[in-house]
Amino acid sequence: MYQCQMGKQTMGSPAHSLPHRTDNKLYRIQNPQAPLVQTARHGEFKMDDYPNGTNAVVAVLSYTGFDMEDAMILNKSSYERGFGHASVYKTKIVDLKEEAERTGSKEARLRFSNTKLAPPRVKRDGSEGETVIDGSLGPDGLPYVGQWVEEGDALYSYVDELTGKEKVGRHKEMEKACVQNVRLLGAEGGFTKGGKSKKDALQRLSVTLRIPRNPVIGDKFSSRHGQKGVMSILWPQADMPFSESGISPDCIINPHAFPSRMTIGMLIESMAGKAGALHGRFQDATPFSYHESKGQLAVDQFGEQLQAAGYSYYGSEPLYSGVTGQVMHADLYIGVVFYQRLRHMVSDKAQVRATGAVNQLTRQPIKGRKKGGGIRLGEMERDALLSHGASYLLHDRLMACSDTHIAHVCRRCGGVLTPQTRRQEVLSAGGAVDQMRLKWICTSKVRSNEERSNELTTQSQATKTAHARTSIQDAPPPQPPP
Repeated sequence: MYQCQMGKQTMGSPAHSLPHRTDNKLYRIQNPQAPLVQTARHGEFKMDDYPNGTNAVVAVLSYTGFDMEDAMILNKSSYERGFGHASVYKTKIVDLKEEAERTGSKEARLRFSNTKLAPPRVKRDGSEGETVIDGSLGPDGLPYVGQWVEEGDALYSYVDELTGKEKVGRHKEMEKACVQNVRLLGAEGGFTKGGKSKKDALQRLSVTLRIPRNPVIGDKFSSRHGQKGVMSILWPQADMPFSESGISPDCIINPHAFPSRMTIGMLIESMAGKAGALHGRFQDATPFSYHESKGQLAVDQFGEQLQAAGYSYYGSEPLYSGVTGQVMHADLYIGVVFYQRLRHMVSDKAQVRATGAVNQLTRQPIKGRKKGGGIRLGEMERDALLSHGASYLLHDRLMACSDTHIAHVCRRCGGVLTPQTRRQEVLSAGGAVDQMRLKWICTSKVRSNEERSNELTTQSQATKTAHARTSIQDAPPPQPPP
């Protein structure tokens, strides 16, 4: 039942018509295999035509501590041979009509091109400037199939026939990608269906990018019994344990994964796969095919096959330490299990930042993985850090990495300086009048200057009034008329 959920999350073989697929996102494993242990329904449903995993040699032992908590150790040489290698296909559609509508125009005035419409500028040495918009694109403004693009590289370019401006669409993701397909969405000849005029020119484009996704630490794997886990380390083959026949396991899982979960089917599959590999045949694992009352158990049938090939009846072997070369004093369970690579990858989920984009209003970090935002440190996380005594870490998270703001302060009064611009004075004839110069002004100084000027104005007005009164008092009394 667990596999019913895991099977939907595998990076398998989704289709045989990959060159013609236009899915937004599609996962594909590069080196799939048919499982050695199959059921009757597996063949009836033609599951081998769409394989979704690889037969791996799996050892069950606690080795180095890197396999704790459902983690698994992967053999580095197996990885280099292609174990678990996969790709992600992403399709992007560019519509020039939508681009034109954003600018407010209803006419089809945009077209894909890699040639500038404006005449090239003449350089100082007399040579003409470039007429190509971007040198990595073709003359039609489209990328070449098989071309590798990194973050910031051009994917397409188009020009505006009305204004002569050009624009380049770029690869925005951090991962390196290969251009798998370029499709012109329209009729033959670059025109829309049934049209031959200029207004019916090519307006839509579909670009499929292939992103290689080989296993990295933290990527998820699973058997067909719900035993899921993440890869914890790539361990060198020279240090991996090996059997008497010189076989090193492809991956190592912890024995604590079995007792509480009771996934006995995986232990039987390990025996059956090992016997099938030794005898060169597929094993039938159809449920309810064996019954205790009928004499032979599944364990007995596969155990006899192993014994006939010269191996232990129950699939265990003595293994030798890859570090010391000495035999480990235990019979360790090793066999062949069908393992699946799941589509949950660290590359799609990693989110980390120290500082970055902030909200203009609150100056706090924005949210969202695509926008380079942060993860909210809430009240409960704050309490956890406080209870651990990590107050300096809390200060760093809440202050330095969140609300920090640098401001200019006046040395004299301690007031915050405000930026003001003023036009640069003309020092000579022909000087640039339009250049702006930034000047920091102390608000308190400006305020004190304004207050002082107000006081001076008030004082001058009071003095004038006093002088007027004095002059009136000192004036001689008016003489009566004769």
